[in-house]
Order: sequence, then structure tokens, then C-alpha cells
Amino acid sequence: MSVPLLIVDDSGFARKQVVRALPKDWDVEISQAGNGVEALEQIEQGKGEVVLLDLTMPVMDGYGVLEAIRTRDLPAVVIVISGDIQPEAEARVMRLGALAFIKKPLNTEQLSQILSDFGIHSA
Repeated sequence: MSVPLLIVDDSGFARKQVVRALPKDWDVEISQAGNGVEALEQIEQGKGEVVLLDLTMPVMDGYGVLEAIRTRDLPAVVIVISGDIQPEAEARVMRLGALAFIKKPLNTEQLSQILSDFGIHSA
């Protein structure tokens, strides 16, 4: 059974990069969102059991998405992928419930390792 995967980034180019970085043998049903409001709508529709989330976006940023997931108790496992490399950003997303933080540009091996470490996908 395929995993509902939601890729959230305001850059279409960045979303395409994430899609290309996914493990080739991972059975996923991919949805995409360009901002946090769209992301929450899709998570509520069951399209984001696993969410790959950018932080800096218009309308609602990644921090807002993480807060809403927690407040609404939505069933989503979130991995943040961001260019914001400040230690405070990483600490904040972890406090808000993110499973992991990956710095952009996305490293395919690092993503695969995190998915494996948390039992989301095994190679």
C-alpha cells in the first residue's frame, strides 16, 4: 500500500528536486503544496502521512504548519528540509515536533538514511 507523501515548498523547482531525491523503490502517492495553508488542507484530506516541509514560504510558513499539526493533532510525520541553517531554526522545529531537519540542498543519501532510521522506508 502506498504511503501518502506531501512535499511542501513554495518553489516548484525545489519540489521537483525532492521528488528526484526520493528512494526509487518507495511506494508513495505524492502530493505537493506551495504554502502552509495548502499543506494543512492536504494533510487533513489524508494526503500527508509523511510530510517533507520547507520553512520559508508565503501565506503560512513551516513553523505555522508544525504548530497547526500539533494543535489539531493531525496524523503527520514531518521532516523539515530548509536552507535556514541557523541552529535556532533546527532546535525550534524539533521542539515543534519535526522528526528530523535536513539542510538544503537536499542530500539523497541523508534523506534515505533518515527514512530508514525512523522506519518510514527501508532500502
